[in-house]
Amino acid sequence: MGPVACERVDIAGARVFDQLSVLADPTRSRLPLLLQERQLSVSELCAVVQLPQSTVSRQLKLLTDEGWAACRADGAVRHRLAGLGSAADALWQTVRAALANTDP
Repeated sequence: MGPVACERVDIAGARVFDQLSVLADPTRSRLPLLLQERQLSVSELCAVVQLPQSTVSRQLKLLTDEGWAACRADGAVRHRLAGLGSAADALWQTVRAALANTDP
């Protein structure tokens, strides 16, 4: 593997690690679980996770920046699990399965 190929792997690897690091936080990893079921507003998410609006909004921004969540402005802004690419979807399925096997 030449230096150019290593550079591409390092850049692609960094992106994967960035996506995974966002899910390392317990609060952030709960939000996609909720959003995969249906679109929710920030206030609806706050009611479920019992956290202040500022905390939920901050966590949603990080998830959106890394491609795990998306929002739709239609009157009230509603958030949803992003349409993940195949690699991110495979990561999410692994994370989701691991979360399902942990105690609440």
